[in-house]
Amino acid sequence: MEDIIQVKYALDTFYFLVCGAFVMWMAAGFAMLESGLVRAKNTTEILTKNVALFAIACTMYLLMGYMIMYGGSEGGVLPDAWFGNAISDASVEEVLASNGDIYYSGSSDFFFQVVFVATAMSIVSGAVAERMKLWTFLAFAVVMTGVIYPLQGMWKWGGGFLDAAGFSDFAGSGVVHLCGASAALAGVLLLGARKGKYGANGQVNAIPGANLPLATLGTFILWMGWFGFNGGSELMVSNIDEANATSQVFVNTNAAASGGLIAALIVARILFGKADLTMALNGALAGLVAITAEPLTPSPIAATLIGAVGGVIVVFSILALDKLKIDDPVGAISVHGVVGIWGLMAVPLTNGDTSFGSQIYGTVVIFAWVFGSSLVVWGILKAVLGLRVTEEEEYEGVDISECGMEAYPEFTNK
Repeated sequence: MEDIIQVKYALDTFYFLVCGAFVMWMAAGFAMLESGLVRAKNTTEILTKNVALFAIACTMYLLMGYMIMYGGSEGGVLPDAWFGNAISDASVEEVLASNGDIYYSGSSDFFFQVVFVATAMSIVSGAVAERMKLWTFLAFAVVMTGVIYPLQGMWKWGGGFLDAAGFSDFAGSGVVHLCGASAALAGVLLLGARKGKYGANGQVNAIPGANLPLATLGTFILWMGWFGFNGGSELMVSNIDEANATSQVFVNTNAAASGGLIAALIVARILFGKADLTMALNGALAGLVAITAEPLTPSPIAATLIGAVGGVIVVFSILALDKLKIDDPVGAISVHGVVGIWGLMAVPLTNGDTSFGSQIYGTVVIFAWVFGSSLVVWGILKAVLGLRVTEEEEYEGVDISECGMEAYPEFTNK
């Protein structure tokens, strides 16, 4: 019996680590997607942001974020501690004495959680692309990954008051995706639109990305990484029921992405008369975001429909934000924020253990906290460091002004 417990512990720990590595690979997906959807003259800077934010997220979550999120505050609003290393691995004796209650390494849990933090911050990167100062962005990443994200994460996943209220968010449509989008929205509102994006008479001028093959590759990487994102959130795979549940999560995650892409492609064809690749890519991501709040309880057909609704929503949301002159170069606020809300609202449709009331409550709390706190932090950074590069630097491209090098030195089209 003891040997079985140890093997199950090893298997679940290994599965957790592999899923964490899948989610870490999503950092590459965001980097490729975003660099493909910006202009060539801004490629190096956005790649630098994505690499640097990952390192900052890992460091800040180690120093304080993990303690805030999982340091203990049953049903509470504030954590029991703000700083410190909360990583704790159980001994063999403790694992055996727990009778299966301790079934994976504490270090594996930290690794899995820390890559989620980086995902939330990556959402911000694309929305503020092409006109924000690099060091201002990185300064915000310190606060976002160290305090803003972990605190609202504690309210749900750390056993805080949202969890006690019955709010349900399986893998993070709210805790990760709405959180990142809310921080992005606050930054975009203070930052303003890119020069030339909107005309004086209300027209919206398209600013095409430089590398759609790269954006497509990024989408496929994110799609693959999402299996770790949702599948790993099942937390266990070492018995028949959990293995079946994990398999169902994988199937539903893939189905929702497919439904989202197909729906967005059809809507774009109806609206624009053409097959819009960027809308199709965002449709797939929208489907993935939509199913993340509850990838286990729907049937595969229901998951496809949930994803399809997300794909429809994201097209109209991107168009609506442009009408409001909210400039989001990659559609991150629509994909992760607007569709994240849909994903949270869809949970009671298949999960009878939650309610629309608790879902609305959790959604409002997460948005209010992240948007409000981010607005304050962005405002302070604007006063101290400034948010936006100069008009000349924006015209020349932030690759030169912020990084001193170009990604495509022989081909850059100013």
